[in-house]
Amino acid sequence: MAIATYAIRVLPLTLIRKEITNKYIKSFLYYVPYAVLAALTFPAIFTATGNVVTSTAGTLVALVLAYFDMGLVIVAVGAVAGALLAGIF
Repeated sequence: MAIATYAIRVLPLTLIRKEITNKYIKSFLYYVPYAVLAALTFPAIFTATGNVVTSTAGTLVALVLAYFDMGLVIVAVGAVAGALLAGIF
């Protein structure tokens, strides 16, 4: 398994030596980290509290706060508070 994991990481470095100039491939590769992060985080958001309703409330609060350019700490605390208040009611 270690060899397979290593090969997946090393093969692109050894096979592609020139700079990528295709604008479509560069655009695709630019968004890959964001897509992977979203794919890993999004399911965990709705299973974090054990209740989909409270998780959704916390997510909605976080999205609203993030839309208004609040800081990361405020968004996180707001999401927790939103989920907690939804759980109480």
